[in-house]
Amino acid sequence: MKFIERIQNLPEEKRKTIFWLIVIIVGISLLIWWAKNLQMQIKSFQSEKIKEELQLPKLEEGFKSLPKFEMPEISEEELKKFEEILKEQ
Repeated sequence: MKFIERIQNLPEEKRKTIFWLIVIIVGISLLIWWAKNLQMQIKSFQSEKIKEELQLPKLEEGFKSLPKFEMPEISEEELKKFEEILKEQ
């Protein structure tokens, strides 16, 4: 408890510095823990199992059956007319 009393007796500026150092250390520790945990999850990722669950081949077939949309062709004259109309507004 003497450690806490010593900190309490320090000037406010030093107490704030100690507080922020502790916050930074805890934050970095949590970030490292999260990164290692994420790395372990990525390593255990089974892509084949996920593909089966998502049924990707069936999705691809479904996309092929969708109607295709084509962009209309616009001549340069029509583009110039549109530009003029927009400039007028």
